[in-house]
Amino acid sequence: MTQTSNPTDWHPASWQTREASQQPLYNDSERLQNAIAALNRLPPLVTSWEIEALKGHLAAAQRGEAFLLQGGDCAESFAECSSEIIVQKLKILLQMSLVLVMGLRKPVIRVGRMAGQYAKPRSADQETRDGVSLPSYRGDLVNRNPFTAEDREPDPDLMLRGYERAALTLNFVRSLIDGGFADLHHPENWDLKFVSESPMAAEYHKIVESVSDSLEFFESVTGDALHSRRVEFYTSHEGLHLAYEQAQTRYLPHRERWYNLTTHYPWIGMRTADLEGAHVEFFRGISNPIAIKVGVGLGDEHLQALLHVLNPDNEPGRLTLITRFGAKNIEKHLPRVIQAVRETGSRVLWVCDPMHGNTESTAEGYKTRRFDNILAELKAAFRIHEEMGSCLGGVHLELTGENVTECIGGARGLKESDLARAYKSQVDPRLNYEQALEIAMLIAGHVRAQK
Repeated sequence: MTQTSNPTDWHPASWQTREASQQPLYNDSERLQNAIAALNRLPPLVTSWEIEALKGHLAAAQRGEAFLLQGGDCAESFAECSSEIIVQKLKILLQMSLVLVMGLRKPVIRVGRMAGQYAKPRSADQETRDGVSLPSYRGDLVNRNPFTAEDREPDPDLMLRGYERAALTLNFVRSLIDGGFADLHHPENWDLKFVSESPMAAEYHKIVESVSDSLEFFESVTGDALHSRRVEFYTSHEGLHLAYEQAQTRYLPHRERWYNLTTHYPWIGMRTADLEGAHVEFFRGISNPIAIKVGVGLGDEHLQALLHVLNPDNEPGRLTLITRFGAKNIEKHLPRVIQAVRETGSRVLWVCDPMHGNTESTAEGYKTRRFDNILAELKAAFRIHEEMGSCLGGVHLELTGENVTECIGGARGLKESDLARAYKSQVDPRLNYEQALEIAMLIAGHVRAQK
């Protein structure tokens, strides 16, 4: 694989010379520097071997030889770093990937929005309630959610707590996978406690039986055991809090490259894609595969310039574009974006995020998303890419393994009146277990029907 040389005018702190948006304002600079120094001394959360392996898989997805499944919470919380919740997240992603492998007949790259998704962008620096203004809650990596002056004060020590939670999460996920939790011989281990109640249960169990029968047939004919105990699993988060990202960014002499070792696969959000801004400056120097969220507000020339700055050598697997237009806007914007990228000759992985462009609020004040709109954007993305001779190589979803009621619709037909029953998200609404599984089945069925 072609190796991109790191720019010689870059170092992990060079972003500090640029304007940095969406960053907390710490009152105690000494405590901030002490926290960064402490993070810098701690072991990395991921390795360059894992990062380079993922980059190779993403390059295959760019060529249409694999499919990316990226999913998880909108924002993780420290309180939810528990074995049950981690297992639920892993189970739903494994179940979805099994459905996609069977339907797409190609490898699925499993990436969790986890072990680091602790910071969130905000539309305003301050939140006002009853005439009182306090710093906005920016995620557990920055401050605390209760509306008090003490809780909303950005605390640099929370970066250390975030690192610890990420390390605990990664350690548990790796232990589960290495111990055979993902063994295809036993997909029944992935069942969630309410699977039998789901309208999707019967169809899913048919797929499980088909996999089991195929494995038994192969092994009886060949006399060899199919090694299916372990799957590869990667992590991702928005690279928003630059001090945290910088602290775990290291130069590896054996590769002669810099890597952000907080995660395998960071992305740049819509609010931080300024060409002259600090986030683009930071991302251009790390060797991880990276992604850019692309919405209606990102113009063609701006996007083309980002491609040049972030992947000047056109390295395979380096750059992913996650489009998030909404069902109402995708027909207008996706074709122009595909054409703009094509004009540059850039190799990118196209991924559809059908969640963020379809967010709305109910009269009762709940943020929600309609399942039908999510599905409509996904179907349109597949069709438009095919019509333009392009390839949709993945999907990016906000989801949970919990039985929440945050998105309207799906097989069970959740209504607005159902939202209050189990609405748990502190930020954006997520697909629940059966809605996420239904999306996987519908993707698999749609692709099969097009072949």
